[in-house]
Amino acid sequence: MVWMTAAEALNVLNVRPQTLYANVSRGKIRAKSDADDPRRSLYHRDDILRMAKRSNGRRKIETVSAQAMQWGDPVLPSALSTAADGRLLYRGRDAVTLSETATLEDIADLLWQAEPGQVLAATAAAANAAATTAAAAIAAAPAPAASARPASALGAGLLALALRCATDSPSLGRPAAELRAEAASVLSTLTAAMMAAPASDINTTISHRLALAWQRPAAEDLLRRALVLMADHELNASTFATRVAISTGASLAAGILAGFTTLTGPLHGGASAELTQLIASAHQHGASPAVQAWLGSGRPLPGFGHKLYAEGDPRARALLELLPKLQPKLQTYFDLAAAAEAQAGELPNIDFALTLLAAAHELPDDAPFILFALGRCVGWLAHALEQVQANRLIRPRARYVGPSAETC
Repeated sequence: MVWMTAAEALNVLNVRPQTLYANVSRGKIRAKSDADDPRRSLYHRDDILRMAKRSNGRRKIETVSAQAMQWGDPVLPSALSTAADGRLLYRGRDAVTLSETATLEDIADLLWQAEPGQVLAATAAAANAAATTAAAAIAAAPAPAASARPASALGAGLLALALRCATDSPSLGRPAAELRAEAASVLSTLTAAMMAAPASDINTTISHRLALAWQRPAAEDLLRRALVLMADHELNASTFATRVAISTGASLAAGILAGFTTLTGPLHGGASAELTQLIASAHQHGASPAVQAWLGSGRPLPGFGHKLYAEGDPRARALLELLPKLQPKLQTYFDLAAAAEAQAGELPNIDFALTLLAAAHELPDDAPFILFALGRCVGWLAHALEQVQANRLIRPRARYVGPSAETC
C-alpha cells in the first residue's frame, strides 16, 4: 500500500497525533483525503518510513545540521518565495494567480524589487546592444566553423555564461541598481543563447520571443504562464548552488552558471529527459506496464510527485487545466498520469506539465528544459541579489566519518 491510515502512521512513528499533523503542515509528510471517508486523511508510506528512521529524543546539533541539507529545515533566510499550504508564493503573492496575467519580466520586477517595467526595458536594451556587438564581430571576422558552435540550447547556454564569467566584475560591494541592470543583461544573454533561432523582435517579452522563434504564436500565452510558474521555488538545489557561488563575491554570471549546471541533473531540471523515456515506454508497452516496470527498477517516477505539495503541484495543475484533453496524440500522457496515481499515489508535477505542453504544441524536444532554465534564471538572479545584500560566505562544515588518524 502506498498510503497509510493515521493509526498505521502513528504506530510506525510512535508519536502523538499532533506531531504527525505538524509534519504534514511543514510539508515533510504528504497527505490526502480518504476517498472512502473524506473526513479522514491518508499518509504517504515513503514519508512515514523516512521519518521513522530518525531517532527519538533530542538530536545532536551535527545531526540537525546534516538533515537540514537534505529536505530538512530551511538553511538560509529568504524573502523571495515559499511553498505554503499547497501554494507557491512570490514575495507573499500566489504564483498561480500571478501567472494569469503577468509576464516573466513582471515577476523579475517583483522579485528583484525593481520599478514596474524596468526589467523589460533593461533586457530589451541589453538584447539590442548584444545584437549590435554581434553584427560588428561578424563583419570583422569570418564565421566560426560549424563544429565550433554548440549543437544544443544547453551547450549554447553554458558557453554564453562561461564567456561572461571570464570578464564580468565581482558582485560584492556594488550598488543594487547597478546589479539589477547587470542581472537583466545576464538574463538577456541566456535567453539569446538558448533560442534555436533568433526572434525577429527582440524588444518584447521572452515568452513572445520564444513563440516567434518556435513559430508557435498560438502557444504564447501558455509559454508566458509556464515561465512565470518556473521563476522561483524556494531554496532548491540550483538556487542553493547559485547562492553559494555569489556568497564568495563571484559575478552574477558565475552564480547563474553554477545554478544552470546544477539544473542539468535528472533529479532537478533534467527530469524531463527521464520523463521522455517513460513516455516512450508507455507508447510502446502501455502506460500501466511502463509505470510498473519503472517502479520495479527502484527509480523515482519522473514527472510525478513533489515533497512540498501533498495535494499535488499547483504549478502543474494550473497548466494542465489549460491544455487540450481530447487530442488523440496526448492520450498516452493522460493514461500515464492515471497509472502513476493508481500505482504510486503520485500526481503530475511541473516536469510532466511542461512536457505535455511541448507535446500539445509540437515544440522542440528541449523546450521543457529551456522553459525551466529561462524561467528559473529570474529566481537565481533574485537570490543572487539577495545574497549580495547578505554579504556572508556560505561555508558549511563537514562531519568527518572517515578513518581515525593513524597513531605511531
